[in-house]
Amino acid sequence: MSKDNQKTDFKPRSIRSFVMRTGRLTEGQASALERVWPKLGLEHDQDLVLDNTFENPNAPLVVEVGYGTGDSLVEMAKQEPEKNFIGIEVHTPGVGRLLHNAETEGLTNLRTYKEDAVQIFENHMPEKCIDRMQLYFPDPWHKKRHHKRRIVQPNFVEVVRKKLKIGGVWHMATDWENYAEHMLEVMNSAPGFKNLSADNTYVEKPDYRPHTKFEARGERLGHGVWDLIFERVE
Repeated sequence: MSKDNQKTDFKPRSIRSFVMRTGRLTEGQASALERVWPKLGLEHDQDLVLDNTFENPNAPLVVEVGYGTGDSLVEMAKQEPEKNFIGIEVHTPGVGRLLHNAETEGLTNLRTYKEDAVQIFENHMPEKCIDRMQLYFPDPWHKKRHHKRRIVQPNFVEVVRKKLKIGGVWHMATDWENYAEHMLEVMNSAPGFKNLSADNTYVEKPDYRPHTKFEARGERLGHGVWDLIFERVE
């Protein structure tokens, strides 16, 4: 086949903000994935319809991207039963742990995707549905050549803005100062957002965000923690 006749209708692979780590499922996690997923799992190829998802579809919606083990998300769903929570995570053991713990706590206001958050936001999340978006301790991609893989980029910020309600907030936290500076620069330049910090920098940790084991480890290593909260204003 000549070069002129070769197919060119391919899409370049999008840059991922995560690495698919291998991890062994525990017996409890595997059992939860099989047993609890039909009740709390959301299929990645279907549009989110809140009326069909929660017992109280009109409750405020909190969405967390990259919840890791899910411990803090379960704690928040337990402490704020008047809200609905959706977590998005790609790593199977973390999803299994969240499902196991959610079942143990008897939670009915928590659901999860097992998928790339960018794909869910771009293709299946309705506009103006989120009251609070959470991004806690994402992969910092600390090497300069990897900064393009950070999830907080102008294109994704605009996607998130459309999914937030007017008055909804995006809460970010990181223990990497350079990533905090990157987040701050991107968000302060993003149209339609207002920094809720009095001096347009960082905010105190809100009471609703649990203090995680990951965060405590970072503090023992001398890492600071930076919280940012931005409100959608238009």
